[in-house]
This record gives sequence, C-alpha cells and structure tokens, in this order.
Amino acid sequence: MKSGSKLERVLNAGHFAFTGEVGPPRGANVDTIREKLKHLKGNVDMVNVTDNQTAMVRMSSWAASLICIQEGVEPNFQMVCRDRNRIAMQADILGAYAHGIRNMLCLSGDHQMFGDHPQSKGVFDLDSMQLIMMVKKMRDEGKFLSGADIDVKPEIFIGAAANPFAEPFEWRVHRLAKKVAAGADFIQTQCVYNMPKIREWIRQANEMGLTDKVYILPGVTPMKSIGMAKYMQSKVPGMDVPDEIIKRLQGVEKKKVADEGIKIACEQIAEFKEMKGVAGVHLMPIEWEHMVPEIAERAGVLPRPEV
Repeated sequence: MKSGSKLERVLNAGHFAFTGEVGPPRGANVDTIREKLKHLKGNVDMVNVTDNQTAMVRMSSWAASLICIQEGVEPNFQMVCRDRNRIAMQADILGAYAHGIRNMLCLSGDHQMFGDHPQSKGVFDLDSMQLIMMVKKMRDEGKFLSGADIDVKPEIFIGAAANPFAEPFEWRVHRLAKKVAAGADFIQTQCVYNMPKIREWIRQANEMGLTDKVYILPGVTPMKSIGMAKYMQSKVPGMDVPDEIIKRLQGVEKKKVADEGIKIACEQIAEFKEMKGVAGVHLMPIEWEHMVPEIAERAGVLPRPEV
C-alpha cells in the first residue's frame, strides 16, 4: 500500500521509526502549535495530533494537523469514537485526506465523564476496531460503510493503539491480533515503563506472526519528576509503573530527576532498537516538546532518514 505517508516509507525501508506527539491548544492559538513543532521538525518522522484528549475541548485534530503540514511536519491525525457518528467520521476522513493528511490513528477515546463536559452525550457509534475496518474499506475498496462508491478514495496509512499492560494480560496479544485483522498498518502502544511485560507481549506477537503483518511502535514518555511518576503509577488507568522506576528517580538529587527520566527513556529506546518485532518508538513528551531534540540526540536516532 502506497499512501504517500512518510512514516510508511520509513518503515517499509526498514528504518527504525521515531515519532512524536503534539496536543492542540485549548483555544485558537496557532502560535503555540508552531512553537511546539519547531522542536519536533527534523527530529521525528511524524507527529501524532491528539483529538480532544482526556475529553477536554481543544482545537480539532484535523485543523491542528493542517498547521503541522504548513510547518513541514507530517501529522498523524487522531480520531476518537466518542464524539462523532459514522457519517461525521467518514466526512472528516475525506476532508483530512483532501488536505494532504496521510496518517490516521483510530481510537475509542477517553470517556466524557473525565473531561470538562461530563454531561455531554458520548456517541460511540463505532468502536476503535470498527473504525479501523471502516477506514480500510474506504481506502482499499473505495466504498463507504453504506456500500456506496467513493469517487477518490482516501489512501490513509492506518494506525491503532494497544495497551500491553491492561488486565487480563494474556488477552492483550489477541486484542492486537484483532486490530491487525481489522486492517491496522501500524500500532502505537501505551507509555512503557514495565519492560519485562512489554518483552513478553512482543515475544507473543512474534510467535503469533503478528509482527510480520504490522509495525509496532512502543510508547516512550520520559518522567519529569517523582510526582509525575507517582501520579502515573496510582492515578492513570492502564498505566504500569513498576516501583523500581520510582526508587531509581528517588535515588538521585532532586535537580537531576528529569535527567534520570531521560536516561531511563534512552535506555528503553536502545533496547527497543535491538528487539525483534519492534519497528520504532513513539515518543510522547507531554508538554516537554523543547526536550525532544536532546532526547533524540541522546537516544542516537538522529539524523532521521530522508525517504
């Protein structure tokens, strides 16, 4: 499949992919996105643009993706099932493709009760699995979900998310298999801190032949502080932060905690580079975009390939 996606070319050429992320602003401030993108341009192959993450109203993902294109950064347009029915989803996919967006990440979305409009009506007309299947049908068959023909089909490189750490663990690889069967081309995972668990999940994916069919990019988020580590360990659903990570951060001087967090992230990236079945990493800096050039440098992923 040739979608025109740079990420797809990087992965198909066998390079170790390095992707980033940017959260649109809580308003119409274009300059904040441009400022974040300055630190990402040239250091990552593609940037995820989140879709009203944590169910908080933000600039729309497709609009922020267009700003990425203007700034010379390839976007990965995220779409959640929470806010749109299948008519609106298909319309947005066509609109995004018409404006040059070539990557898309299909997500269920955080429940609206966690956001700033808890009284809003969740749509969830489709789930993430059905969304993947719908994009694939539009792309490969040139058909809407209704069966009607599309005049120019959207050739989108289809992404999906995976959480290798949710319970029951033994079921996680089978959920991955379903997303691959639905049509996902690449997978980005939840932030990884529990390395033994991700090793086992990747081993199972290799054993089932899934890594021959899909590109897997584990998520990496450097810890900025002990407070952040403890919050992620106790308050973020589906996150698995082992006590060893907390102890390691507590074992350094306060002013060196952030540096130790980057060091841990770079050690993870080094291991992922050598891990069979891993095609790259997805760096989620969480409002720490200005540190991406240093992290990329220290992780040894620069320069990025020209493809």
